[in-house]
Amino acid sequence: MNVIGTIDRPLTHDPKKQAPMPTPTSEPSGSATPDVTTIGAHAARQNRTREMQLIPEALARAHMRDRMREADAERRAVRLVAARRMQRRAERVSMRARRALAMAVMN
Repeated sequence: MNVIGTIDRPLTHDPKKQAPMPTPTSEPSGSATPDVTTIGAHAARQNRTREMQLIPEALARAHMRDRMREADAERRAVRLVAARRMQRRAERVSMRARRALAMAVMN
């Protein structure tokens, strides 16, 4: 199926509602389907490009990147809190051992 569009926003099959989507110069030739030319499409629809069609997907990817970064920061913070708790516990155990050793030497 040679239809240009996104999963969330597929192109309509109505030729009057389709607009030509020129291939950007940054893409290699032959990487996508050829341009669609439709007579009768509204002038406002004529300037849509593949990048504009993919904007919602790019925004979703950026949002997910931000969420992943936040989750990583949260995991690091939780690990840091756990490490500090273990360090305090180890210090208390060490002090108890020192006291016990001092009491054994004193007797």
